[in-house]
Amino acid sequence: MHPAPNLVLVGPMGAGKSSIGRRLAARFGAAFVDIDHEIEVRTGAVIATIFECEGEAGFRVRERATLVEILAGSGQVIATGGGAVLDPDNRALLRSRGFVVHMHADVDAQLARLARDRTRPLLAGDDRMEVLQRLAIERAPLYADAAHLRFDTGPHACNEAAAQLGHLVETHWHPPAGSVGTSITDADADVASTHAS
Repeated sequence: MHPAPNLVLVGPMGAGKSSIGRRLAARFGAAFVDIDHEIEVRTGAVIATIFECEGEAGFRVRERATLVEILAGSGQVIATGGGAVLDPDNRALLRSRGFVVHMHADVDAQLARLARDRTRPLLAGDDRMEVLQRLAIERAPLYADAAHLRFDTGPHACNEAAAQLGHLVETHWHPPAGSVGTSITDADADVASTHAS
């Protein structure tokens, strides 16, 4: 059993980190935290606006600060943005404060799930497939470096994936006793957003 204080989900956009993460949080009696949503709450702006005003570099600074604060808590299921693993310090932090699951989805699965999504700055161009393929090549080794466990969400419906992953995680991780949701309020957990980028 891995003694990590949190369960952390990493992986590309469209892998189901938020939708499956909420189900895992319910299964384990843990608070659910979506890092992108937390950044939006703290900034008062949506992710696309942050990218527009501050660029990706500015967003990553905010992401890093939010990760540090949230991961200081325990008993949480945390969905990270797709690029959170770009920073080696973030990867080390995720591993030190969480049992990290790489939620994998291939490009075809991502395209299908993101077909109607127009909120993600990195997919603002015309050739979504090219962008997703490039990101997959760049980030796959970083997800592998950060994660303790890899789970392919592509073949599964959301409920099925959550059930299968929940069963796998149970053999490795349980929320620390008496520490569920110590870094966020219950209201924050209730309004957690669906976008992991």
